[in-house]
Amino acid sequence: MTRSDTSRAEAFSDAVIAIVITFLVLELTPPETEPGGLMAGLLGQWPTYLAYAASYTYLAVIWLNHKSAFSRIRQMDIGLQWANLGILATLALLPWPTAVIIDTAKSGNLADERVAVALYAIVGALLCLSWLVFFSHLARHPELTEEEVEDTYFARERPRALAGVVLYLAAGTAGVLVHPLVASVIFVILPVFYGLTSHGFDHRPAFLRGP
Repeated sequence: MTRSDTSRAEAFSDAVIAIVITFLVLELTPPETEPGGLMAGLLGQWPTYLAYAASYTYLAVIWLNHKSAFSRIRQMDIGLQWANLGILATLALLPWPTAVIIDTAKSGNLADERVAVALYAIVGALLCLSWLVFFSHLARHPELTEEEVEDTYFARERPRALAGVVLYLAAGTAGVLVHPLVASVIFVILPVFYGLTSHGFDHRPAFLRGP
């Protein structure tokens, strides 16, 4: 079976994440205002800032999780290569629903805002699903990991990815049935959780472990 080291996959992944983050910034445009109305225009764009913050934080957390995962991987096979490409394919979509949320927030149409947060939730769930595939492959092939890594480590990471699938879909549902702002708040909170557990659920901060 053909195996390779992780260096090229890591370099390519870092480049893709950097490019996607750059695309996010392009959505931050000056408001169209009359002379003297710039402050009101900037303040009125707060949904834009919230969408950017949620997506940037999400991408930053993906990078942290990706870095942590690859610090435990010794070799890659073709299945893991495709699983990693799946993560990159879904994270590359993130600027699209972010732009849709920004555009609909500017229009102020509530029905469109509900659709926009549902789209963002679907992409977020797909991204978590791609991590689930990634973790599952490593759980089935512990020989790909570093010797000091427990064989069950990535199997224990799967519930974290599965929880993301469920929570993003739940957030999208709440955004459609209750109000888009509810979904937007959850979109900001979820990356914080994944950031705090980026070194693995077993290494989460003490306040998340319970008594």
